[in-house]
Amino acid sequence: MTESDRGAVDPGPVEPDELVLAGGFDPVTREQWLAAADAVVRKSGHIAEDAELGAGVETLTRTSADGIRVAPLYAAEDVEGLPETGVPGAWPFTRGALTDGHVPDGWDIRQRHAGTDPATVREELLADLECGVNSIWLRVGVGGVPVGDLGTALQGVHLDLAGVALDAGADAVGAATAYLDLAARNGIDDAELLGSLGVDPIGLRARTGAGPEGAGPDAGTTAGVPEDVTALARRVAADFPKVSAITVDATVVREAGGSDAQELGWSLAAGVAYLRALTAAGLDVAGAARLLEFRYAATPEQFPTTATLRAARRLWSRVLEACDPDGATAVPQRQHAVVSEALFSQRDPWVNMLRATVAGFAAGVGGADAVTVPPFDAALGRSEPFSRRIARNTQTLLIEESHLARVIDPGGGSWYVEHLTEDLARVAWEFFQEIEGAGGAVAALDSGLVAQRVGEVRAKREADVARRKAPLTGVSEFPDLAETLLEREPLPEPVHRGGLPLYRPAEAYEVYRDRSDAALAADGARPAVFLATLGPLASYTARAGFARNLLAAGGIDAVDAGPTESAQDVVDAFGGSGTPVAVLCSSDALYDERAAETAAALRAAGASRILLAGKPKEPVPGVDGTLYAGCDALAVIDDVYTVLEGSK
Repeated sequence: MTESDRGAVDPGPVEPDELVLAGGFDPVTREQWLAAADAVVRKSGHIAEDAELGAGVETLTRTSADGIRVAPLYAAEDVEGLPETGVPGAWPFTRGALTDGHVPDGWDIRQRHAGTDPATVREELLADLECGVNSIWLRVGVGGVPVGDLGTALQGVHLDLAGVALDAGADAVGAATAYLDLAARNGIDDAELLGSLGVDPIGLRARTGAGPEGAGPDAGTTAGVPEDVTALARRVAADFPKVSAITVDATVVREAGGSDAQELGWSLAAGVAYLRALTAAGLDVAGAARLLEFRYAATPEQFPTTATLRAARRLWSRVLEACDPDGATAVPQRQHAVVSEALFSQRDPWVNMLRATVAGFAAGVGGADAVTVPPFDAALGRSEPFSRRIARNTQTLLIEESHLARVIDPGGGSWYVEHLTEDLARVAWEFFQEIEGAGGAVAALDSGLVAQRVGEVRAKREADVARRKAPLTGVSEFPDLAETLLEREPLPEPVHRGGLPLYRPAEAYEVYRDRSDAALAADGARPAVFLATLGPLASYTARAGFARNLLAAGGIDAVDAGPTESAQDVVDAFGGSGTPVAVLCSSDALYDERAAETAAALRAAGASRILLAGKPKEPVPGVDGTLYAGCDALAVIDDVYTVLEGSK
């Protein structure tokens, strides 16, 4: 039978030359979006009826720690005039260092291991490698496996298949030499050896406040880089093409409370310092750049993390272009993104799984070559097998089931991400120039410039945490006073933080939780306040719940009077509370009627501190302070402790 016998064949759907996703909808202008947003904000009373177009959107605009204006709405015109981001795998590598991205296998899942017993560490890291981890981040020397036991810890690890990133601090050169020698003894071809030797004397100086022995202009160093480091780098450059010798660890700035742009600017300054030292030692710029691996912090702030990694590649490409426009521009920045343990909490540590998942997601989307997700109990001490399994499976699920690695540069083309990438690059470059103007990374550290700039941002972060504008779930928000704190074997501190400090936001509240636990152990009861609830349940529930949650963040329990009809009802309930601190809780209307009377009655009944939940327009007679959304919660908690401990 011929085709003519069968009749015409239906060709089926024909793909259009151009795919128009919104072709069936009327076009929407920016003005329409602004008007729609303004209408919603106007209903909430935050803008006037006659406010100019866009006033509502402006109220939703915030300013980041870097002073970057972050709008709630971005459109195509917002990225007009921005520099071209290029294509994946090509200069300036904004969209990724690889032409095909990490498709389909995903990025390098790099698990961290810290422990002093080499046999135990070996057992743990082999378990990780057998269950999906691609490489190991190993602490060596002080606080880790002794350098002399490196062979025991890595016995059974195929170093040409699974690279090891060393973290040896002041022992870095010795540990690196031991690693290279171990590979030779195991018969690993130099050209096939994988790994990152992790030598970072500038980063060590930033953490400890001390440089290597003999550091100084006349003591065999270049820009704070000792000669044994440059000698090691020359050896790696000559013989080990798949090994990076030096780590530019910028996480020290983020761990100290610094901003994204400060972390970026610092990484450029430290990277340039290493380029100067290595080229002075005889390497060309491209050869020196190949030896560097950059380490950045990944945080639960998803879009800033993604934009930071994209901006880092672009900025480093600009540096290499300025240093060697003909030879080094083909060398992309190698990135290791680390979910910052400084953002983990000891209280309600299960929430750390959520923090780590979002941060790991952002790092993968941002195009990091290697990603480390710590176990959720990392802030408590030595992690257990279950938490290590959850950590590695977090990345496996992102790659294998969420299919993040099947999309090249997922953030590319997003007007918000592209704009934020450009904004971060601009501010980071300014900070880099400031550091260079101060004499470079080491000079800026020694002069206190870096600490001062980072400290300014940290102070803002501390204020936001204290006022709960930067909420910490399970810590400053929704704390559980009845939780059983997980216990873990403590890990030795790898280095003394004599340089930039370690800032862990949750610690500000957790010190009060520890005081509460100590009081419970000693007295059989936690510190407590009395909630003087005025009126029926519906009148006081919201503010009583707010006050209870705020005080519980500091480990302070609360007992309430329940529904009351008079000041005497409140005083009768207060008499059995056993606490000198009372918090009035009710509606504004009932405050006008009964707050002053109830405060006076409580004072007469022995209350030495009387607070009020809410923000009244006028001061209430007899009330010592207020609790409201945006108040300094830590100051309130500290005041309550002072009163309670002073009354004993």
